[in-house]
Amino acid sequence: MQTSKLLLLLLLSCFVATIEGSKKQVSAMYVFGDSTVDPGNNNFIDSAFRSNFPPYGRDFVNQVPTGRFTNGKLGTDFIASYLGLKDLLPPYLDPNLTDKEIVTGVSFASAGSGFDPLTPTLGNVISIPKQLEYFKEYKKRLEGMLGNRKTEYHMNNAFFFISAGTNDYVINYFSVPIRRNYTPLTYGQFLLQHVKDFIQNLWKEGARKIALVGVPPMGCLPIVITLNSHNLFLERGCIDKYSAVARDYNIMLQHELFLMQLNFSNGAKISYIDIYEPLNNMIQSHENLGFDEVDHGCCGSGYIETTFMCNGFSLVCSDPSKFVFWDSIHPTEKAYFRLFMLARPKIDALINA
Repeated sequence: MQTSKLLLLLLLSCFVATIEGSKKQVSAMYVFGDSTVDPGNNNFIDSAFRSNFPPYGRDFVNQVPTGRFTNGKLGTDFIASYLGLKDLLPPYLDPNLTDKEIVTGVSFASAGSGFDPLTPTLGNVISIPKQLEYFKEYKKRLEGMLGNRKTEYHMNNAFFFISAGTNDYVINYFSVPIRRNYTPLTYGQFLLQHVKDFIQNLWKEGARKIALVGVPPMGCLPIVITLNSHNLFLERGCIDKYSAVARDYNIMLQHELFLMQLNFSNGAKISYIDIYEPLNNMIQSHENLGFDEVDHGCCGSGYIETTFMCNGFSLVCSDPSKFVFWDSIHPTEKAYFRLFMLARPKIDALINA
């Protein structure tokens, strides 16, 4: 019995040491993308795509609405904490960020953005190329603090996280006719060219550990169900027509990332993070996972409300942890935490590569 206890303690200590070792290998975390990873950059630009007002942030520290499109933390906050960098990943545009704060990472993401250059113009938000410009600006500030050589090492050991693409379909392709000269397949290929260009540019700036999130089952987003259901109240099932587009895009994305990986040198590693199956499982097997509501959000009716439509006058559910979605598009903190937990093996493999 004593031997068994000693063996268990040894295994646990090895497990803890492995996690601690993983944390030490990451110098910082840099995030690019849309509202799923924007902690408040849109607070500092002239755009209606904001969430720096109640009831957003209802379950955040001191119930502060920071600009995160959920009731609490984002998945990237959980990742930054897991990597031992900081509890919350701040927005780059926050003018109050200190040098000490920015060294361990920031988010450049902007709610409403996407890979298609047209997408961010629809909401007057920060485009992906502009996010890259901000990153280069950030890098110069870092060089002034650390010097060129240490900054290069810092970048090579940082974790780069990208989450975008949903807005390109939901806000852009499916909603306005400008891109209808593309089929869903060719539009996906058009997006992927921009994805590849962006990753290549990050690699040129020193990124060596890059994670890119696929798109979710778009037909299961409450707002998509609302806009496409024959009966708003009685037919709230996922619309497979839209989820099928997401599946096709994710397959093409994984193929392109595989080809890019083959061509990269200097130890660069790209990892695909699946969000489709984890979110789909949350919705289809919700009762086993502690969720009661999956076809509408916690804020207001949950059918259409998001950003300024989810506001201080909106009725809010009593227990967001029972909901997969906070508003008609964005997951709750509980859902984000579960997505993070399911992505952890991929994150571990990437940072230890």
